Amino acid sequence: MKIYNTLSKQKEEFVPIEEGKVRMYVCGPTVYNYIHIGNARPMIVFDTVRRYMMYKGMDVNFVSNFTDVDDKIIKKAVEEGVSAEEISQRYIAECKKDMADLNILPATTHPLATQEIDGMIDMISNLIEKGYAYVVSDGTVYYRTRKFADYGKLSHKNIDDLEGGHRSIGVTGEEKEDPLDFVLWKPKKEGEPYWESPWCQGRPGWHIECSVMSKRYLGDEIDIHAGGEDLIFPHHENEIAQSEAANGVPFSRYWMHNGFLNIDNKKMSKSAGNFFTVREIGEKYDLQVLRFFMLSAHYRSPLNFSADLMEAAKNGLDRIKNAADNLRYSKEHAATTQLQKGEQEILDETASYVEKFEAAMEDDFNTADAVSAVFELVKFCNMNVTEQTSAALAEGLYDKLSTLCDILGIILEKEQEMLDDDIEQLIAERQQARKDRNFARADEIRELLAQKGIIGEDTREGGKWKRD
Repeated sequence: MKIYNTLSKQKEEFVPIEEGKVRMYVCGPTVYNYIHIGNARPMIVFDTVRRYMMYKGMDVNFVSNFTDVDDKIIKKAVEEGVSAEEISQRYIAECKKDMADLNILPATTHPLATQEIDGMIDMISNLIEKGYAYVVSDGTVYYRTRKFADYGKLSHKNIDDLEGGHRSIGVTGEEKEDPLDFVLWKPKKEGEPYWESPWCQGRPGWHIECSVMSKRYLGDEIDIHAGGEDLIFPHHENEIAQSEAANGVPFSRYWMHNGFLNIDNKKMSKSAGNFFTVREIGEKYDLQVLRFFMLSAHYRSPLNFSADLMEAAKNGLDRIKNAADNLRYSKEHAATTQLQKGEQEILDETASYVEKFEAAMEDDFNTADAVSAVFELVKFCNMNVTEQTSAALAEGLYDKLSTLCDILGIILEKEQEMLDDDIEQLIAERQQARKDRNFARADEIRELLAQKGIIGEDTREGGKWKRD
């Protein structure tokens, strides 16, 4: 299995620290709003990496954090007149819902930054003792970037060339020894959440959070650290500086980064009006389509999102699901149960498609080629299933297709249509929620019905509905 390592800028054979076990850390979202489709790409990509490793028999300890204390969270809390914790908990729940709808496996551990403050204080204290960090008069703690000899090794930047771009690394501070030094701990501002520390009442810098959570749940040295390519510098660069200075061992053996997601060939931004949340896309498409679309390109390549490309992904996914439906139908309506003459040879032929799929995944998780192998298997199944096909052959072909799709996180079974009684029950519950002024629950039910193709209507006689 070869992985492109950002650290070495080349593909390397994957050799885990402990045979058969993988320690993997993926930077998670800052939870102040619904996740957008740019957030979804690393979630889908590295979930697929994890699934393939599990398929190969590896025990994957997969840690992905939630950044639940941040300037954006605090700003949102002030706007709504609620606590930062209320904002973060609300959007953690919403993020987990979107992840489930994208068929992303829950992490082994989903640590929260606010629950790891003691570990952050310990690591910062360690860095101060070793001379890698210092405290200024207001209690801010900075990291001495130039003291870490290997600074820049991940982003392949020369520290002397970074002077002009130092604003992106930390904050401007008059007492900083060097413009490149970045914040490990900062004092509280009025109305902000804070924690007690030896230096001041305050909160941690962003970079130290991931270093500490990775150390606690995976150890001082890990196999894979992953995230979007926008995190290479300064976030991951700073993580390396902190972790290796504190722990005295290499931080991560392999660094994986997914490419950017553009919208109609333009950078996604709210100001450009081309910003989409996963929830918004879910109103137009089954989120399985979004997942399938994300896997249609190599994870390191830039990916362009457009309505046309999503329609193409939907059509492609339908082809696969229709083939699966045909196989299920053939199995249920087969005239014979056991394999017939020549059918074992047909089953044996599927090995070549599995080999193509595995070869693509072994080559730096080339999901685009893996998807092509799935389409070849679909064509093979369609050509070799007839009215005379035995239940055993139909089941064998389905199992092969299902196994490969499961690695990609693609669910083959189509959702069952909601029964009329279930719809009536939900409509009644929604009417009661409206009476109780529980509008959040009422909206939730309406959204659920909409996803199932049910259009609700509030009338004087009560709630009515029809199928879309």
